[in-house]
Amino acid sequence: MTPDEIKYLKVAKYKCLKSSLFFTRYFFKQETKRKLIIDKHHELICDALDRVIQGKCRRLIINIGPRFGKTEIAVKKFIAKGLAHNPAAKFIHLTASAELALENSEAARDTVKSQAYQALFPHVQIKGTTDAKKKWYTTMNGGVYATGSSGQVTGFGAGLVDEDKELDSVLSDLERSEGFGGAIIWDDAIKAADADSEVVREAVNRKYNTTVKNRTNSRNTPIIVIGQRLHPDDLPGYLMRTEPGEWEVLSLPALYQEDGEYKALCNRLYSVPDLLKMQNSDNPETKIFFERQLQQNPQPREGLMFALDALKMYNPKTTDVNKLAEYRFMFVDPADTGGDDLAAPIGYLIGDKIYIDDVIYNAHGTEVNENRIIDKIRKDKIDKVDFEGVGGWQTFGTTIRRKLYDTGWQGDLRIVKPYTNKHTRILAQESFILNNFIFREDWQTCSPEYAKYIKNLTDYRRIQTGASKNAHDDAPDASAGVAAFFRAEFGHLW
Repeated sequence: MTPDEIKYLKVAKYKCLKSSLFFTRYFFKQETKRKLIIDKHHELICDALDRVIQGKCRRLIINIGPRFGKTEIAVKKFIAKGLAHNPAAKFIHLTASAELALENSEAARDTVKSQAYQALFPHVQIKGTTDAKKKWYTTMNGGVYATGSSGQVTGFGAGLVDEDKELDSVLSDLERSEGFGGAIIWDDAIKAADADSEVVREAVNRKYNTTVKNRTNSRNTPIIVIGQRLHPDDLPGYLMRTEPGEWEVLSLPALYQEDGEYKALCNRLYSVPDLLKMQNSDNPETKIFFERQLQQNPQPREGLMFALDALKMYNPKTTDVNKLAEYRFMFVDPADTGGDDLAAPIGYLIGDKIYIDDVIYNAHGTEVNENRIIDKIRKDKIDKVDFEGVGGWQTFGTTIRRKLYDTGWQGDLRIVKPYTNKHTRILAQESFILNNFIFREDWQTCSPEYAKYIKNLTDYRRIQTGASKNAHDDAPDASAGVAAFFRAEFGHLW
């Protein structure tokens, strides 16, 4: 090779190891002889994958619609890049279709065996005796095991045992990349056609608990779950609910708002007019596809009490709620159990409508929320607060009341105790909330807490039995508290 060719390969190797985006673009062009067109979502996915390789993220969920290139980047090229960092790395790859899992494994293996890859990473060699789609190994005992979501995962573990992470001395620091040793990659855990099958969903979620997460060779081994959202109880939804705070979630809706304007995640696939047409379609199947697979907002086909399209919305840029409000009321619903959020929506009364302009909604605990609640009440000049004081939360409410009065606050804070179950309370206020509450139309972008509040509210189901029972009902319960207050104190308006 000429000096220029040697220099080119050195630079290409450095950039490939440094960036998942460059690695994907480089080998896509080598393999297809054409450039990969890059959009913002490609960059976001690759940034997240780089954090995984660097050891900064151990649990990653990527939610994005079909045909956006997720499998090419996060499965095929990610496995090849991981082996470039460490040829001893071990990967387990699962997807709903066993056939597709084998195809993805074969594509990753073909990249590793390609002339272009070997020119940069000759230390990654595949054992000739294990060159199969389902399971193949490198000469340093790294490799890939691929199967369907319902297939067996036995005799193979992902990642490296902690004490075995010493790499060969020929590898550079960049190649070592914080001792990366492989990952479990679960892409599209369930088929869209099976999303409404409780049996299939529970089988997949159960498999994660009983099998998949136990196939890591180290607690440091990353697990990556990729796919479109298909149901509130699909695998990403299950993981976010049962393991709150453990997962970094990259959710990429096809249609979003920025600076008050609608934008498309990838205009080449779906333009803003196309997406708005689907959003406003009268065809229920089109709306289900749009909300679930494109917007990552998985709605059940029926039974929602507060469906998103049933909520009244207003534009905060044209309606100054704080300036127009005639009365301000906050209802505080503390977190009852692990995984619950403290929910404190504020109802601003304007005429005969209640505007929910802001909300405190998080699981940060009393140390953070005590000051958050006090500051919000004082800043927004809240007239009255009802604090649900069940069990030990009565002391929390009493402490907040005392500190508020010490600051000179002239309002009223009551400690209230419910005498009916949550679902009954919510059912009683359903019609009032739908007819008289008005929510922010920029709910997805105004604040993470407001977005989480709306998602919890709009996921709530009318039937609360068995698998259809909501695990968390913080938003609808707190909203029902706001509704009950205004109906009791300002009933003449309605």
